[in-house]
Amino acid sequence: MSSATELFARRELLWNLTLRELRSRYKRSILGWGWSLLNPIAFMLIYSFAFSLVMRATPEAGEPSGLSSYAFFLMCGLLPWTFFSVSVSAAMTSIVENAGLVGKVRFPREHLVISAILAGLFTLAVEMVVLSVALLLAGNMVLPWLPLVFLTALVVGVFSIGIGLVLATAHVYFRDMSYLWTIALQAWFFATPIVYPPHLVTERHFFVDHPTILRIYNDMPMAVVVRIFRNLMYDLRMPRAIDYGLLSVYAIVMLLAGWWIFDRFEGRFAEEL
Repeated sequence: MSSATELFARRELLWNLTLRELRSRYKRSILGWGWSLLNPIAFMLIYSFAFSLVMRATPEAGEPSGLSSYAFFLMCGLLPWTFFSVSVSAAMTSIVENAGLVGKVRFPREHLVISAILAGLFTLAVEMVVLSVALLLAGNMVLPWLPLVFLTALVVGVFSIGIGLVLATAHVYFRDMSYLWTIALQAWFFATPIVYPPHLVTERHFFVDHPTILRIYNDMPMAVVVRIFRNLMYDLRMPRAIDYGLLSVYAIVMLLAGWWIFDRFEGRFAEEL
């Protein structure tokens, strides 16, 4: 509670750190913030060629929207995943990269982690606006669902803060965490139905014969996130209440666990750095 109180009291510092994170993200880059749009587009083209044209991984039409487009199906899942992976990776290294600040100035160290996630949320908001415009041009009336889209993004942000706090703590003591996290992200990405329709997995005999494994696959945190975003933007329908319940539980539990671990080991950060 004391950490949370101090965090709120120094919210102006958090805002300034977030602005610094945003300014430095594409510093000295010719295209600047254009990369936040070009990267997802490049991945969309690559995955569309590999999975849609070569492997014929055709998603089902949106229900009830009727939209049938692999590119939009992919982007509705890829954008929240990109936010999660990029923001948590930045949060993980935030303490080590600001070693001089941590060792010399007294302030809530959680600000460094949270500012990385907030900067990622801003980028995600811009990308979602662009995707929404493209969906509207394709005839998908996504506007009524946008408030829920951004509310869901905030919950995913809370979940990301929790993981970021855990990884930032571990990275101070074990610098190999960045390499392990890269490998874990690759495995997690392909274990989540982002570039392929989920029915390609759930209809296989192995999963049908093992319902417990199928339930775990369907209820993994990022699988739930991708499903909610696709329900809202691709299908144009309300996600299941159980999905929002699962996501909320994941976010709260991860935030509390991450905050406790961070607070437990923060006292030795300066000497470890």
